[in-house]
Order: sequence, then structure tokens, then C-alpha cells
Amino acid sequence: MTQASEGARATLGPRPGERLKAALQTRTALAAVIAIFFVALILGGLAQDAEPARILSLFVWGIMLGGVIGLGGIGLTLVYGVLKFPNFSHGALTTLGAYIAFSTVAYLPKSEPIGPFSFGWELVAGLAIAMPLVGLVAIGVDRVMYRRLRRQGSSLVLFAMASLAMAFFLRSVIYLIWGSDFRFYYEGRANPALDLPLGLRVQADQIFILVLAFVLVTLVYLLLEKTKMGKAMRATANNPELAQVRGINTEKVIAYTWMLSGALASAGGVMYGLASQLRPEMGFWLLLPMFAAVIMGSIGNPRGALAGAVIIGVAQQVSSAAINPAYGPGVAFFLLVLTLLIRPQGLFGERS
Repeated sequence: MTQASEGARATLGPRPGERLKAALQTRTALAAVIAIFFVALILGGLAQDAEPARILSLFVWGIMLGGVIGLGGIGLTLVYGVLKFPNFSHGALTTLGAYIAFSTVAYLPKSEPIGPFSFGWELVAGLAIAMPLVGLVAIGVDRVMYRRLRRQGSSLVLFAMASLAMAFFLRSVIYLIWGSDFRFYYEGRANPALDLPLGLRVQADQIFILVLAFVLVTLVYLLLEKTKMGKAMRATANNPELAQVRGINTEKVIAYTWMLSGALASAGGVMYGLASQLRPEMGFWLLLPMFAAVIMGSIGNPRGALAGAVIIGVAQQVSSAAINPAYGPGVAFFLLVLTLLIRPQGLFGERS
């Protein structure tokens, strides 16, 4: 291309095809495609004779599921933001937290259910014990494996493979200690649904899960925005070398990141176990929705991870009105592919 043609092109601006391609890669375009996908799911559900009240209930249940996915997704995105690698063992940490709470509930005396909920104080105690314990396990895994790889300057692929190996190791430990059978926090205990306006039927436990998710997410937001450690974590995520030059102890920041990530993963596992049942693979099946939520909300962005998680959770639940619920993970995978094709940086990311 000659200088004259380059000058003429600069004067005329981008070609129509380039402008159209740029328009299709915007945040608005991705949001519009997601909205169209939701409309298609709702129309598909109505075509399968699903009542509007049922679809509305599925929508509310999806927000609850999004809270569970979001708890895990925020931990996942924090690790990626600070350490720059996809932690495939995050799902195993989720499962570990659920089983530690299960053991606590099993060994403590059973109390009466708290208010309208199906659980007693022993589950709250289990959650309080599981969160720091799993955080310490995550720090231990980092000390044993990932810190050595960091000091050796290992590649991203090696980190990813190491986290995959750690996922299988942790799941094997769970099989060894708790076995492969399904478990329940409270086997046979009634968990009636509450009748709400507009024909909504929601279990009190689901409301608790949603409220807890938003409380924990708010606390994480305040930690990142208002505390010295949160600012150090954001600085390390943006530029680790510059953070070290500015006197930030990056190893301490990394330890806090693992503690926070493990604690949130544990909370997500306990809530997921409360809503369904415990099994060694539960974290593995949550891993795809968590990754989809993190990528949709922009990697490294905790608020984006929560928004993406709610979208994924609602899509999975509403899709059950139109298709077999067993295909729910496929819905998350479909949304993940759509995001990567249209806007790989996600809803909240900026074009590099």
C-alpha cells in the first residue's frame, strides 16, 4: 500500500467491514446476544408448556445458583488476577470445604432448625470452620508446589498442568477420607418451600444462600477497595514487578489471595451441598460454570465474576424448562463459547 493510499484511508476512516466487525465485538453486542439467548430459552420453555410462574421461579433459583457459582468464581478470578494462571484445583477446594462442614455437622449435637431454614447452628459452625481451614490448605498447596514453580520462572502451561494434578490429588484425598457415596447435611429433614407473590415458591435455604453470597461478595469488594491489603492485591495484579519496587511484600499478598480464594471456594461448596447433596465430583461439575462466569465477567474482575455467575446460573436454571436439566453444564459451555467468539475480554473488560 502506497503512502497516498494510506493517507486516503486515514482520511476516510475504517472500512464498512471493519466498522461492522468492531461493532459486533462491543459490550453492547455481547449483552444483546445474551439477552436474545434468554428470550429463546423462555420461548422454548413456554413451547414445552411450562407455566410462566414456573419460569419465574426458575429465574429466582438461577440467581441463587449464581450466588454459589459467584463465590467460587471470585476466588478463581482473584488467583488469576494476582498469580496469572487458571487454577484447575479450585473445584476440589470447593468440594473439600463442603466435606469439612459435613464432618462438623456429623460430630456436633443436632440442634433445632434455625427459623424457617432446614439447618441448625452446627452447619453455621461447619461453615465457620471450613472457610479458614480450606484457606490454609490453599496456602499449603501454594507453598509446596506453586511457589517453587514461580521461583523457577515456569511457564503458564506448567502452572495449569500442576493445578490439574493438584485437583486430582485433592479429589483422591476426599475419596479416601469420605468415600464415594452421596452425602446430605441433614438426611430426611423437611425443607418446605415458601409461597411468595406472583406464584413464586422458594425454599428459605435458597434465600439464605443468596443473602450469604451477596454479603461475602460485598465484604470482598470492601476489602479490595478500602483496605491496605486489598490495594496491595490490586497493585500486584496490575504489575507484580512494580509492586515489589514500591515495597509491597508480594509473597504476603499471594498468601492472602490464597486464603481468600480458598475461603470463598469453601463457602460456595457448603452452600451448593446445602442446596443439593455432597459428592466428590461436585466441585469438578462447578468448575465449568465458574470459568464461564469468570471469562464472561472479565478475568481478574471480582464484580464481573459475580455478574457472570448470575447470568450463568439463571441460564442454567431457565434452560431446564425447555431442555433436559442434565444439559445445564452445556448451557454454561455455550455461553462461554459465545463470549470468546464475540468479546474475549468479557463484559467488563477493556480492549487491549
